[in-house]
Amino acid sequence: MTPLKRIEWPERGELVLATVKKVTDYGAYVTLEEYGNKEGLLHRSEISTSWVRNIRNHVREGQKLVLKILRVSPEKKHIDLSRKRVTKRERINKLLTFKHERKAETLLRIAAERLNKSLEEVTEKAAIPMEEAFGDLYTALEETCRQGPEVLTKLDIPQDITLTLAELAKEKIRPPLVEIKGALQLVSTKPEGVNLIKKSLTAAQKTPTPNNTRIHIYTIAAPKYRLKVEAENYKHAESVLQKSAEAAIKAITKTGGKGRFTREK
Repeated sequence: MTPLKRIEWPERGELVLATVKKVTDYGAYVTLEEYGNKEGLLHRSEISTSWVRNIRNHVREGQKLVLKILRVSPEKKHIDLSRKRVTKRERINKLLTFKHERKAETLLRIAAERLNKSLEEVTEKAAIPMEEAFGDLYTALEETCRQGPEVLTKLDIPQDITLTLAELAKEKIRPPLVEIKGALQLVSTKPEGVNLIKKSLTAAQKTPTPNNTRIHIYTIAAPKYRLKVEAENYKHAESVLQKSAEAAIKAITKTGGKGRFTREK
């Protein structure tokens, strides 16, 4: 959820980022940044799964918390929240999502400034179509970084906005790398076999790669080795993995050895 969607109240079960405003003996009052700093109550019974003897040992004024919405009453302007019902994984994912949302909104503002357009115009003509197509603005910018301006062109976004956002995405966003791997078996019966296998692995490691692509080789248990490739997309990763395995097998077979590669899921 981003401010672009202009939703006034959170939904039950939703994760929100809150700032502790006031701590009392029965709980903590917090403000919800994503909802216009609306106020909610984190009751002491919802702070921890263990006994809360002193509430101030668990929360403090100014602290930012990931909380889960328990109840919402727009009529009473009241929101109940829980901290103990938020898992570690949920907390990490929420913080990352919030960070991405803020970054995407910052890039949108920078684009508006570079184009000498209002933020409202860029939001209407670009951000809203991007959110509708990809679910959120940051994901749309990630895909633009990976694939280029054509991602936005398909959404009928004006060319000047498209090119500016594509440029910013390339400058400021680093998409997460995909990872694929396989098992490489290299055998040499020659006296210098160990060195020949090392040279074969070096040949695999030196395979030319696109930008932001890495090759990793680990020993499973001789003569088996794990070949792992990290890349910006699966197409690059698959190509590099295949070429890297072929380079190792070619190098070992030239010396009279044998090699085999098995792709792992």
